[in-house]
This record gives sequence, structure tokens and C-alpha cells, in this order.
Amino acid sequence: MKVIKRNSQEVTFEANKIRVAVSKANESVDELNKRLTDEQIDKIVKSVISQCQNLGRSVGVEEIQDMVEMAIMEQGAFLVAKNYITYRYTRQLARQANTTDDKVFSLINLTNEEVKQENSNKNPTVNSVQRDYMAGEMSKDLTQRFLLPSHIWQAHQDGIIHFHDADYFAQRMHNCDLVNLEDMLQNGTVISNTLIEKPHSFATACNIATQIVAQVASSQYGGQSISLAHLAPFVDVSRQKIREDVISELKLVSEQVDYDLVDKITEERVKKEVKSGIQTIQYQVITLMTTNGQAPFVTEFLYLGEAKNEREKQDLAMIIEETLEQRYQGVKNEKGVFITPAFPKIIYVLEEDNIHPDSKYYYLTKLAAKCTAKRLVPDYISEKKMKELKEGNCFPVMGCRSALSPWKDENGNYKFYGRFNQGVVTINLVDVALSSEGDYKKFWKIFDERLNLCYEALMCRHNRLKGTISDVAPILWQHGAIARLKPGEKIDKLLYNGYSTISLGYAGLYECVKYMTGRSHTDPEATPFALEIMKYMNDKCDKWKKETTIGFGIYGTPLESTTYKFAKCLQKRFGIIPGVTDKNYITNSYHVHVTEHIDAFEKLKFESKFQALSTGGAISYVEVPNMQDNLEAVLQVIKFIYDNIMYAELNTKSDYCQVCGYDGEIQIEDDQDGKLIWVCPNCGNKDQTKMNVARRTCGYIGSQFWNQGRTQEIRDRVLHL
Repeated sequence: MKVIKRNSQEVTFEANKIRVAVSKANESVDELNKRLTDEQIDKIVKSVISQCQNLGRSVGVEEIQDMVEMAIMEQGAFLVAKNYITYRYTRQLARQANTTDDKVFSLINLTNEEVKQENSNKNPTVNSVQRDYMAGEMSKDLTQRFLLPSHIWQAHQDGIIHFHDADYFAQRMHNCDLVNLEDMLQNGTVISNTLIEKPHSFATACNIATQIVAQVASSQYGGQSISLAHLAPFVDVSRQKIREDVISELKLVSEQVDYDLVDKITEERVKKEVKSGIQTIQYQVITLMTTNGQAPFVTEFLYLGEAKNEREKQDLAMIIEETLEQRYQGVKNEKGVFITPAFPKIIYVLEEDNIHPDSKYYYLTKLAAKCTAKRLVPDYISEKKMKELKEGNCFPVMGCRSALSPWKDENGNYKFYGRFNQGVVTINLVDVALSSEGDYKKFWKIFDERLNLCYEALMCRHNRLKGTISDVAPILWQHGAIARLKPGEKIDKLLYNGYSTISLGYAGLYECVKYMTGRSHTDPEATPFALEIMKYMNDKCDKWKKETTIGFGIYGTPLESTTYKFAKCLQKRFGIIPGVTDKNYITNSYHVHVTEHIDAFEKLKFESKFQALSTGGAISYVEVPNMQDNLEAVLQVIKFIYDNIMYAELNTKSDYCQVCGYDGEIQIEDDQDGKLIWVCPNCGNKDQTKMNVARRTCGYIGSQFWNQGRTQEIRDRVLHL
């Protein structure tokens, strides 16, 4: 059994420390008849050990001390308990001066277990990651002491809400972007004080695109999305240039030029350049390391409908085909074996031109299905369903799911590229339900209070960005990724009138409904209550939007480390409640619980009702086995997505053991300390540094490893197909 110390270091549980602490508090009591007996101290120690073991995870020191307090009081030794509490408080005051220092040193010494498992795509042993985490600790310290009202920070600490990305809040940074790559390529941009003019070939356009992605990633903290349609015009630029070269070459060997041969040679060379350009994007994105120590969190949008003419559409189809082919192949790990990379994330749009077997571009959808079965991507957006929900528009999400609302410029034209998200605050719906003790009247009252708390926290995010000058991130605000403001100009006008969004996240709808109704939200008797909760949050966002003109929207939060944090806080506040707090995770957004048996089509159909109400972004998934030999079933799911839900993905497994070469599913097992670990079922390898595990956990793929809560959630997943 393991214990998480206050500096986040993980150590072995030592029962004797509990005995020593209780004994010291006991000896401080003068009156012998009010002291604990040795037998009572034994009972206290055994009680705490039992509680810790029942949690099935590493336990925090503060949690253990809470258990000790309760156990002492259960023995009726109230004076001993009082002295124990007083000692804790005195020690807490002494620690406050150096808590941040301790955490920073634990980062450097690689003993901070929470940080080591905070982000499944960041390696905490790397200097740049450590530097980012160290800066993050200082940012959180400043945020706690100066930038946020104390009651908001306390609610965040207690897991009542989650104030996302507090480690970046001290700086004037925002969350996600929909990069206006078209403007930057067509009209030029500036990178590191160097003018980058309109490219004269597809290969150059791809190179510039990767530089833009890296610069943007270092100027904000969330995901970003680019459309490959913005690269498509440069295929024909290359074509014309190549054609001229081919004609010149043929004229050197013959007076008469065979123009059919010219066209054939030209197209072959164009295909080679497209292949090379896409390879540049894939490998540069994977190998680039931004200032926060990870590859850029970038999403590529593959949408034939964005092409401006038939020639461009055919060129875009060529780009999409090459992107899918290369992703299907994967990238080589250090052993030279092809594995599944985490980024770029890929979104493929399903439309009439590619969804039916007799559609012109159906071959792309078949290739997408093949790629999904092996490499987990692409994910799928239904053009038909998105247009129904987004005023006739189809456009990419930002990063993994954050979605813009339709917005028109002064000429009445819809605009999506060059917009962004200001940030997220998430409400813990499970805590609302448990705090109400099952009383519906009390539930709605507490829900209202918590939503108002979220609003206050979101306005802190908004106000932190207000007054930011464009000079803080020229690539974003001055050189076209988002805007082309003047030096010294404030970004304020981009924060209002719905141009950018700000997100009210939510988590644990399943557990919330389960506690209040005794049923899963998939039960027809409980579904109306679940939908009522969603509509209530939407109404709140609409109210805030009208009052402020800020683009509020509700957002299905992709909990990664926070799922574990929320679960621990709930257990601390309310104890273990079967079916509600008995796991070390809570359910992402509106999802069906991972242990619930439901088929893929029923799940997608059910969740589509909730996704339509999650206007600020959400994604649904189905968990599937290895489907590489059953692509027809994958295509059936894809067709169902097109007809029934806006945005969805298929989760499979893609693992590799570097010790024995096993490329099946790496398993999750309990070790002797009750901790979940990854184990190769073929050779028994337990060294995480000698295996490649890829799992989609939050709408995007993780390629390092996860905390105990998320690992348990991955283990508990049932198949839907």
C-alpha cells in the first residue's frame, strides 16, 4: 500500500507512524482516565489500515489524518482528538511557507507521483517538461495567493469545481484555437521576426504549417486545429511549376513534346511531393517539442466540403488519402517498430460524397475505417448532423472537442477560423447530488449556487485576458493565427460578442443521476432528469451570454487527471457510496458508465441527445475489440455516426512490448501494493519505459501513462461491439 505525501512523493505505507502520532497525542493528555488504552490505539490503527485498503489506491497523508481523527473520536477520547487536531494545525502553519518549494524539489528529483501521472503525453523526466511543471507550480501558487478569490480556490481544492489550467493562469494565456492557416499561407505571416511570404509549392506550405503549429502551441496551453483544405490550393501551385519543368526537360531530348506524357509525369511528381509534404507534417509534429515539453496538441481537419472547386477537391482528396495512409503505417519507435503516435489527432468528415458505397470518395472512407481499426484515428464528424445543429455549418472542433458557436462578421458571413476559447471551469455534478442528500428541492438550489460559483470563476478567466496586448503572442494576435491586430493593441474586442467562447465544463452526469434516482441515466425513467440537468446548464449559459455578450457554452469536460482528483475529493467528503463513489474515477461528461453493457449503436443514439445539448463541445465513443479483420463492421458504425450523431470515435488498443515484441493488448493488473500496473501478457514485462501503450482516454490518445483513477477506468471498460 502506498501513501502520497504533501509534496506529492509516493512512499510505502507505514502503520507504525499512525501508532506513534496517536501515542504522542495520547501522552499529551494529563488526565489518565481520558487517555486511550493500548487496545484502543490498536483498534484505531487497524481501522485506518482497513479504510485505506478499501479505497484501492494510494492514499493522501491528509486523508489518513482525517481517518485518524474520526477513529480517535469513535473511541470517545475527545481530548486526545482535540490535541491531535491542534498539532495538525500547528504543523500546517509551519508548512505553508515552503509547500511550493517542496513540490518544486520533488519535481526535480522525480519523486512527485501526481505530476508524473498528470499528463499522459508529457514525460516528467525531460528537462523542458520539468521546467514547465516548475513554472506551473509557481503559477498555481500566485493564482492561489493573489489572482483568485479564496472561496473559488477552496472550491477547486475541495473538488466542488475544477479551475482548469491554473498552472498557466498567472500568464495571460488562453485555451484553444482554430488557426486561420488559410490567411497565414495566402497572405503571409511572421515567425520569430522573420517574414514568411506566400509559399510557391505544396512542400513549402507544409513546412510553414508545421512552424506555425509549433509557434501557436508555445503561445497558448490548449489544443489547436488546422484544416488540410487550406493546404490544397498549393498542390496546383506545385503542379503548374512541375509541369513547366517537365516540358523544359522533354524539350531537351525531343523537339516535339507529348503533352499526354507531360501530364502523366507531372501527376506522378505531384503525388511524390504530396507524400513528402504530409510526411513533413506528421514527423515534424511528432518530433517537435514546444516550450511546455510535449508535441503540439494539434488536430487535422479532413473535409472535402471545404474545397472551393472540383480541381481543389481532387487535390484535397489526394492529401487526405496520403494523410490516412501514413497514419495507418504509424511511426517507428526507438526499436524501429511502427507504433501509434498520439498526435496529430485527425478528424474525418462524413458527407454525401464519401459515405455511400457508390459515392465518388467512398474509397477514402474505407481507408479511414482501416486506419481507425489499427491506429485509433481518425475520429468522425457527420456533416449532416453538424449542419442540423450549427446553423447549416460544418467546421472543426478546437483540439479534441472544444466547439465554437456560429458567428457572423459585419458582412453577415460566418467565420470560424481565427477564433478561440478563453478557458474552462468544470462543475462536479456528483458533488451537487451528494450535497443535496437526495432532496430534489435542495439539489436545484445547490446546483444554482454552484453554477453561480462557476460563473464567477469563468469571469476571473475572462478578466485575466482582458487588457492583454497583442505583443504577448505576435503569432496569434498580430500575424494571422487568430487576428492581425496592431502592436500594442488590446485583444479585448475578440473577447466579446461571441467571437470567442468560454466554457462551463461538467462531469459525472451518470453518478449524479444514479444517486438522485437510483438508476443509470440510460434508464427511461431517469433520462428526463439527466436531460433536465443539461438544459438547465444551457439556460444558465444563455442568461450569462445575454448579460455579458461573452460566448458561454457548456462543455463535456475531457477529464484526465481530474477524474481521479474528483473521485478522491468525493470519497473524502461523503465516504464510499456503492455505485457512486466506489470507484477512483468519475464519468466524463454525459457518457454512459464504462462498466454498463450497451451495444455501440444504442450508445451512440442515446448519447446523441446529450451531445446536441453540449453546445460548447463533446465527443462520444464506442469501445471495440481488434477490428482489423472486420472492417465491414467498422464501416457500419461509421455510417451510423453519419446518420445519428455529430461527433464520435471508435476506441481500440494499439500496444507494443519492447522486451518481447508482443503487439497485442498490454494488460492492467494489481501489484503487491494494491497499485494498478501495466503488464505484458506475453513476457510479464512491467517496465513502463519498455512498452508503448496507446489508449484514447479523453477524446485524444495518450501515449505515456495515467494516474490510478484513469488506469482503473481504462481497466473497467466493457466492449460495445
